[in-house]
Amino acid sequence: MQILSVSQVNQYASRLLAADPVLSSLTVEGEISGGKIYSSGHYYFTLKASKAQISCVFFRGAMAGLSFKPNDGQHVIITGNSSIYEAGGRFRIIVKKMEQAGEGLLYAKFIELRDRLQKQGLFAEERKKQLPFLPGRIGVITSPEGAVIRDIVHVLRRRHPGFKLKIYPVAVQGPNSIPDIVSALELANRQADCDVLIICRGGGSLEDLMSFNSEEVALAVVASDIPVISAVGHETDYTICDFVSDLRAPTPSAAAELVLPQKSDLLNQLAAYQGKMRTYLSHSLSLAETRLKELLNRQIMRQPASL
Repeated sequence: MQILSVSQVNQYASRLLAADPVLSSLTVEGEISGGKIYSSGHYYFTLKASKAQISCVFFRGAMAGLSFKPNDGQHVIITGNSSIYEAGGRFRIIVKKMEQAGEGLLYAKFIELRDRLQKQGLFAEERKKQLPFLPGRIGVITSPEGAVIRDIVHVLRRRHPGFKLKIYPVAVQGPNSIPDIVSALELANRQADCDVLIICRGGGSLEDLMSFNSEEVALAVVASDIPVISAVGHETDYTICDFVSDLRAPTPSAAAELVLPQKSDLLNQLAAYQGKMRTYLSHSLSLAETRLKELLNRQIMRQPASL
């Protein structure tokens, strides 16, 4: 029976790992935990999932091309090779490449596009169009199913009975959503029978809202001759569509509140103006009547023959 030293065992395990077609070059997805950059410039961390974890090392030279700063809690995809750290006998992955994954990657794309479009001046207040005070017809670009369109109709009925609404049905997530939204914006502008457009959907994850963070949708909103209200997600959600639109509403229901004034308020204002007009006319007529009486009481008017 051959007796091996501890070093020989670890070296043998390293050779096996290096020769394995999977473990010699692998890509793994997980969450960074316990990360630390040492004085050497090397980054040591644990890549973890719900029930497992792997020790990793990202050497300084390999980190040179990294486009973001890794932090605990980040979801990443790493590429590298497995090895045994002989001195400690620990299995680990030597990382050659790291990129953000999941919502981290989506958020990075969101920031890149936001900054680029902002530099192009597409968020500037001076390019935003003013919304009509009393739109004759409101266009809504959204899914025809679900609570969003029902909420908008409910709010408009409460605030301004007799409103006119046109729905442009689109997919609000998934592979067809971006071309659907762009086509709806283009169609609404060609038909030109709406005075304002609301583009909206309910809340969701960053991934769910990514159609509204696309450059195609952003440019279609910018190109619209009809003012656009963006009402995407919940109050805390912000999308590229919000930034390029003429007005951002925190929710679809809030967009319905903003697009039309309260009809009862308008009627009350009209009644108040009518009252002021009657008072003004009554006062003006009273002054004119007094002036006429003064003129008629003058001697020249009573005895014109005395001229």
